[in-house]
Amino acid sequence: MTRNTTMSSKPSADRPNIVLILADDMGFSDIGCFGAEIRTPALDALAAGGVRFTQMCNCARCCPTRASLLTGLHPHQAGVGHMVGDHGVGPAYQGYLRDDCLTFGEALRPAGYRTLYAGKWHVSPGLPIDRTREPAVPAGAPGNPTPRSRGFDRFHGTLAGCGNYFNPHALMDQDRRITADEPGYYYTDALTDAACGMVREAVADAVPFLLHVCYTAPHWPLHAKPEDIARCKGRYDGGWDAVRAARYERLKALGIIDPRWPVSPRDGASRDFHADPPERRRWEARRMEVYAAQVEAMDRAIGRLIETLRATGVEENTLVMFLSDNGGCAEFLREDGEAHAWPAHYAATARPGETCRVGNRVGLEPGPATTFMSYDLPWANASNTPFRRYKHWVHEGGIATPCVARWPGHTPAGALLHQPRHLIDFLPTFLDLAGAAYPVARDGHPLPPLPGESLRAALHGDDVPRAQPLCWEHEGNRAVRDGAWKLVAIHGQPWELYNMDDDRTELHDLAAREPERVRALSAVYDAWAARCGVLPWPPKKTRVAESAVKC
Repeated sequence: MTRNTTMSSKPSADRPNIVLILADDMGFSDIGCFGAEIRTPALDALAAGGVRFTQMCNCARCCPTRASLLTGLHPHQAGVGHMVGDHGVGPAYQGYLRDDCLTFGEALRPAGYRTLYAGKWHVSPGLPIDRTREPAVPAGAPGNPTPRSRGFDRFHGTLAGCGNYFNPHALMDQDRRITADEPGYYYTDALTDAACGMVREAVADAVPFLLHVCYTAPHWPLHAKPEDIARCKGRYDGGWDAVRAARYERLKALGIIDPRWPVSPRDGASRDFHADPPERRRWEARRMEVYAAQVEAMDRAIGRLIETLRATGVEENTLVMFLSDNGGCAEFLREDGEAHAWPAHYAATARPGETCRVGNRVGLEPGPATTFMSYDLPWANASNTPFRRYKHWVHEGGIATPCVARWPGHTPAGALLHQPRHLIDFLPTFLDLAGAAYPVARDGHPLPPLPGESLRAALHGDDVPRAQPLCWEHEGNRAVRDGAWKLVAIHGQPWELYNMDDDRTELHDLAAREPERVRALSAVYDAWAARCGVLPWPPKKTRVAESAVKC
């Protein structure tokens, strides 16, 4: 793809800088402006001066979401129909970005934008934990793309899906693998330092910029600095049911959800917090304290980034957007090598001379680099208030994301936008704002048409209905949304049908009463699946590379 030399490289009022911030494994109600008790003043200020999308949707899992967000395509069209790594099931499931898709870095760089990337990549096999080993395919080579090989001028971050916040194992600066040796290193802060430096460089060079900041917070492991954990002490002693009840009331009061939608019942795999013995309750509360501390550290970092925009004089001409890659994560980290454990893999993320104890062990304090834990299903159920299900599923608990956008002088302050939106809408929006065209091919590979719709009108407060239905598939979990109606199913189970205007918490299945609507919507889904290369799950036994464990 050749650079468009006719496009001005100067910033202008109608071609804003763009900052897109992505959180990792954070639930719908985990920030203050979406009902949380977690303190997020920077994001709350963005919401107060901008718009909140109350029905923005992701793709239910880390790397499918990232592939979709980067390319404006559905995950299978971008090559990450399941996870990263070589799965050997054809281009839709190859486990890294396809050649016949275009990232927004590749799209906006020819339009004169400097393209900047700070944080988690997770759309390629990446790097092995053992720093003495080379990856099977070199980073940046075909089959193992990096931000630098897919359109970004600057990159500082990690290729992997998760890792130690105090010692990230797949850390890179530009094309060079580096280590986090400095005392007091914390990944959330280090990413922000890098992002702020990139902004200052672009402003000094008087070029418009697109900056993508991908925090790993609050994805497991539960790693936070002691002073941040201390600020959350005691906040969760009342348990997850109390958190869910309080968030539900705040969500209604904020206008984020319709008061007609009851909060979903406590998940059947959860339990009564107060039935646990005191030691267990204290440990459970501590896990959520650390999770909240991770979110608050991320918000503080976002505040620093916004202050950098202000200090460099570009805040007024910068669109800042924030969202999460999937719903709250119910994964339980075990010690015995079974589901979501890989103890040797995670133990290897410890610093030299340290021992990392992997697993959710009652009584072991979460937070420091010497532990590797998750916060588990009951707290994830609270993160996703008021919805059902979690990351992996395509019920609302898996795909609903808080989304905030502010563009001073354009976004109406404090507005709520309730029409369904999706990650596939971001690249059309960026092209629209940058005045850039979407090419017909990339390096000789024809590009599929973009399925999304520009959000420009929505950013100005015009909450127009969506023109086309939306579809999802992940691990056989599938859904289609058309206007008020959502057809959704868990892998191996029949379709469920919900009227989302009346019942967004998906409690009253209307499939038996509306068989014709089920047939019509399932036909929409089938056509979409065929077009995108979706295969019956599992398409075949998959092999996950060591550097690409499930996250």
